[in-house]
Amino acid sequence: MAPSERPTDLAIFGATGFVGRLLAAYLAEHAPAGTRIALAGRSRARLLEVRAALPPAARDWPVVEADSGDPDSLAALAGQTRVLATTVGPYARYGLPVVEACAAAGTHYADLTGEVLFVRDAVRRVDDVAKGTGARIVHACGYDSIPSDLSALLLAERARADGAGGLRDVRLVATLKGGFSGGTIDSMRAQLEAITQDPTLRRVAGDPFALSPDRDAEPGARQPRDAVPPARTADGRWTAPFVMAPFNTRIVRRSNALQDWAYGRDFSYGEVMGVGRGPLGAVTAAGLTAGLAGTLAAMAFPPTRALLDRLLPAPGTGPSESVQQSGWFRMTVDATTESGRRYRAVASGKGDPGYAATAVMLGESALALALDGDRLPDRSGSLTPATAMGGVLVERLRAAGHTYEVTEV
Repeated sequence: MAPSERPTDLAIFGATGFVGRLLAAYLAEHAPAGTRIALAGRSRARLLEVRAALPPAARDWPVVEADSGDPDSLAALAGQTRVLATTVGPYARYGLPVVEACAAAGTHYADLTGEVLFVRDAVRRVDDVAKGTGARIVHACGYDSIPSDLSALLLAERARADGAGGLRDVRLVATLKGGFSGGTIDSMRAQLEAITQDPTLRRVAGDPFALSPDRDAEPGARQPRDAVPPARTADGRWTAPFVMAPFNTRIVRRSNALQDWAYGRDFSYGEVMGVGRGPLGAVTAAGLTAGLAGTLAAMAFPPTRALLDRLLPAPGTGPSESVQQSGWFRMTVDATTESGRRYRAVASGKGDPGYAATAVMLGESALALALDGDRLPDRSGSLTPATAMGGVLVERLRAAGHTYEVTEV
């Protein structure tokens, strides 16, 4: 069935999970009237329970049984919707059959992955197929990595419009209030387990251009390390490694390469987390740096990983609604161009980044793919938020209350 003839505009796969329910609730409140949305997952009974708890707009949404371990059910799901948004992770464990079903059916796809190895495998498996069917396969449509990806895009567009040349040195400082997602932790665990089982993957995971469509054409010498020791920015803020940097930076570099290095051939991009100023900031930065290193080491070692599993949030769990609503994020991105001019982008929003804000980002991404096709960049295949949706997604997120702005400094 051609996409234009399908009975559903958008299907939420994993609708009974914690983030899936948040996404469904967001779309029930914010999708335009008449948008045809379906809830999909393994259990019809649980899907009906989720639907009953949603706002009235979702009362008539169809429910579809589908399982990532059942290719026929995934093919049927992909074949009846124009867009599939999936929250089912870890994606390396459950995601590849879903991506393959969407690529084969010409169905646009959006996920929340933060897994480098999964995205690399998905690109290898479906990029050519998706280009042939016209499917847009869009990874990283949440806090990983929309603020990073769209900020770099906006900086490059502003510099180009001003005749300032390409971007040269770009550094993002993230500040936020929110908790770790159980799903994010499970994804980190799955990737570390894969690297432990196959040490050759360590080199792939550590390659700053692991997701580039043309690795040999990349100018790797100037790239910063993703994880840096405690350091201070020019304005005196102490910084620590940002846990999402190893993934976000690779998505941003892929966006640059997919656009024929439109951000600049000498584009250098890195991310850190801002933790404050003065002695307290220094102590916090040192503590976070050591704590992150210790946690990753413990997750890579089976006995200590079992202990951490008892302490860290479990997959499918999340904070209370009040905690979600009290969260926020702010990404400050400073850029120097080839001509020496300097720009700053700010991306910010309300809500716990990994939950409430991510539901907004994934929801608006799915709506853009479903409803704005004639305004989106003319691309298909394995894409990023910036290359698949670009300015259209920026407009949607601004209308949803998020900030995306660029100024010259």
